[in-house]
Formats: sequence, structure tokens, C-alpha cells
Amino acid sequence: MYAPERQQQILHLAQEQGRVDVQTLAEDFGVTQETIRRDLSALDRAGLLHRVHGGALPVGALHLEPGLAERDSTAAAEKERIARAALSLLPGEGSVILDAGTTVSRLAGLLPVDCALTVVTNALPVAARLADHPALALHLVGGRLRHRTQAAVDAWALRDLADIHADVAVVATNGFSPEGGLSTPDLAEAAVKKAMLAGARRVVLVADSSKYGARHFARFGSLDQVDVLVTDTGLTDEQAAEIENHGPEVIRA
Repeated sequence: MYAPERQQQILHLAQEQGRVDVQTLAEDFGVTQETIRRDLSALDRAGLLHRVHGGALPVGALHLEPGLAERDSTAAAEKERIARAALSLLPGEGSVILDAGTTVSRLAGLLPVDCALTVVTNALPVAARLADHPALALHLVGGRLRHRTQAAVDAWALRDLADIHADVAVVATNGFSPEGGLSTPDLAEAAVKKAMLAGARRVVLVADSSKYGARHFARFGSLDQVDVLVTDTGLTDEQAAEIENHGPEVIRA
């Protein structure tokens, strides 16, 4: 079966069942899981399906941006490995911007109590994990709180970040690819993330591999603005090489 024929059948199954998963599709079509991932990415780029961890949803099923609890439980093991790998990229001293996101929150939870960094964050979960670190200088970015992500956004947040020149920014994303850049569902959060990219000398992007190829409504940057991408081993050698051709070092944890 040719790839276009298989992709047409995958699209039909997704519309009929409401979701498709990589493992089942690979077994049904008698191909590798990597072949199915390429099919799903192609359908996502065409705007026909939306890639999610382990599979895909038909576009019409995307009514809500997932909340914190759902996102934290998705790819949990991968996010833990990514957070541990990203921890080694933080400076021993100096200043760090920590974005909102479940992987970044896991990273914050790994910082030792005697950590002496200056940390700037717009995320309540991140701040809560660092509030009892006596040697750490914690700065909270103000603004309107988005309850779905517990992140501060809008004009106050942008004004705060405009005055920051940090050593490192650790930024999360809902989707990344060479073609689609970095994207997230909400325009206000995208504006804050864009300010974080501009406010640091070095940018570390943390994102599990299921987000590769996904495109969301609000684009906030491109891969050439990223110094290091920390992801998981679900990203293939070919995908990692393509990303590195656009600038970032790729670490697969």
C-alpha cells in the first residue's frame, strides 16, 4: 500500500473513531510505528489531523486546550527525563527565566534547596516549588492569570519581562518543527514566550517528542532562536538532524 492510500485510511479511522493511536495503526497496517508517525505528521501538516502523544485526533475534536492535570499526566516519564537533562544546562550561578509548563515545573522541583540562582517566572506552579528555597532569589512576573495554565500573561507580564536580561531561559512549547516554528494555542501566552526568548542570552527549549510537527494557533518563535532542544528518544535521528540543521543542539533524554 502506498503512503497516500494508507494516510487516507488513517484519516477515515480517526474521523470514525474519534482518535487513532500509533501502536494499533502499525499493527493494523503491518508497518513500523515510525512509518505511522510520519503519516500522522504529514496529515497534521496538511491540517487534517492533530498530533497528540501516542496518536492523533481529528481536527474537529479539538475543542479545548488541555488543562494542567491532563498535560502533566501525558508523557510523564519522558517529561521527567527531559527535566533532569535540562537541569544540567542551568548555570551554577546567575539568572534564569522559567516559563510555564509541566516539564518546566518538574525542572523547578529538581533544583536543590541551597540553589543560589536568581529565577524569574510567570508560572504559579513553578513559584510554589521554589518558594521554600532560602538561597534563591525568586521574582514573580505579574499580569492576568490564565487559569488553564496558571501562568501570568498580558501587558503587566510583558512590561516585567522587557526589563530582564537573563543568562538562560527555559521555555516550553505545545508544538515545534522546522517549518512551523514554536507555537501554542493562546495568543497571550505566545506573547509572553516571545518576550522570554528575547530576554535571555541562551534559550533552552523543553518539549517531549509528541509535540514535534504539531502546529498551534499562535506562533511565538523559530528554531533558530533556540540554543538547545531537550526532548526524549521518541524523536528520530532524521528529525533530530533536521532540527540541528536549523541551529539548536538536540539532547534526547
